[in-house]
Amino acid sequence: MKIKILNLIVLVVIISFFSCIEYQSENNLPILGPREPVEKVVDGKTIIDTIYHSIPNFSFTNQDGNEVTNKSFSNGYYVTDFFFTSCPTICPVMTKNMLQLYDEFEDEEKVLFLSHTIDTRHDSVAVLKKYATKIDVKSDKWHFVTGSKEGIYDIAESYLVSAAEDPNSPGGYIHSGAFILVDPLGHIRGYYDGTQPQAVDKLKRELKALLKKDEKVN
Repeated sequence: MKIKILNLIVLVVIISFFSCIEYQSENNLPILGPREPVEKVVDGKTIIDTIYHSIPNFSFTNQDGNEVTNKSFSNGYYVTDFFFTSCPTICPVMTKNMLQLYDEFEDEEKVLFLSHTIDTRHDSVAVLKKYATKIDVKSDKWHFVTGSKEGIYDIAESYLVSAAEDPNSPGGYIHSGAFILVDPLGHIRGYYDGTQPQAVDKLKRELKALLKKDEKVN
């Protein structure tokens, strides 16, 4: 398990490094993650296309007891992270910073938020509801979700971040502090340190740039 987590961390570092090289401005964010070249025949000619990494289908339960799936986010962008309500270390800071994003985009219908608990034993629907109510957020805007432990940890791997039980870590769990920006097609467009205000400000700018670019296209 520790080797798998280390590999994920190394992969995210590599992706972040090359993404900084790949795009020159906030208006041209790359699609991050593994990619696979494929051959296609178009008008009788063989061309090389690219299949980009995307988040696989998922189904979790949010703080209202409602099912949340990929389709819940198909009309816009979402920012996602991993946490647990009793976390004694980085989670309170991450929640505070995510709240800044929530306030910034509260009236933007094409932006949603998704937080996965990694403590599926303790963080029941009722606990997540209490947590969401305490920070005063709308459940149709910011989903706090739970599910099977395997399902949560598997989806963390799909986001290319770490999430695991660790008896040697405070609170008994270890997880990434990243905020992950995902587009309507399920492609990862950015990783941001959820504990750093500068990174959160960067996320705001880049998300606004994507929204503005979409407006021009439409």
